[in-house]
Amino acid sequence: METKYKEYKHEESFERLDEILDASDTSFPEVDEIPSRDKLTYKNGYYVNCSALFVDIRDSSELPNKHKRPTLAKIYRSYISEVVAIMNGNINCSEIRIEGDCVSGIYNTPKKWQIDSMFSDSAKINSLIKVLNHKFKKRNITEIEVGIGMDYGRALMIKSGYKGSGLNEIVWMGDVVNGASNLCGKANKGWENKVIFASNVIYSNLNEHNKKLLEKNYSHDCYHGNFVNTEMEKWYDENCKASATGFGGLF
Repeated sequence: METKYKEYKHEESFERLDEILDASDTSFPEVDEIPSRDKLTYKNGYYVNCSALFVDIRDSSELPNKHKRPTLAKIYRSYISEVVAIMNGNINCSEIRIEGDCVSGIYNTPKKWQIDSMFSDSAKINSLIKVLNHKFKKRNITEIEVGIGMDYGRALMIKSGYKGSGLNEIVWMGDVVNGASNLCGKANKGWENKVIFASNVIYSNLNEHNKKLLEKNYSHDCYHGNFVNTEMEKWYDENCKASATGFGGLF
């Protein structure tokens, strides 16, 4: 967030602390769907059941050893740009966050079909990385691998920041966020060559078609898979594979 200068005064700071700490404990109702941002103040918050989808680059700390800054910028910009585009293209995605090379989305999923919709985004992201790596290879840029994790559960949604400064953002806390982040961190690492990890709760709420795309991962007590988006995979086969084998094709 862009900062706006405002002199720090400790007396005002200590008053704000009391205002925050003395706020009513009844200002955090349970709701079935994610409320709009304008309902949040610095004194309230909402407990809501939702889903979270996390995407992170594997071994990203090695990239600075392989490329100079302009190329690194292209890697991160292209990856983040289109992962965000996929999440933003889902009407059920309420919040998107970028922290380093991790992109996460909070999804409004009171209905089972909405969980399937988020599940489809993970397939699109997996296909996107295949296309992106093809374009990287064409430009002698190091290909990347990602881990994807998703979970469903309860989260606390609050407005956080510096009151009166215009500096604020929505913060999500709870098991669902931690669960999706942990699954993302375990996916596609070491002998775990499956890109997408889904919690048991996600699996139990998927339709039968999507359930068949996953296998049980007993080591981490979740489900995993390497499924892709059909239309994007078709484009990859027609354009990227043909180009790679020297038979022409678009790029």
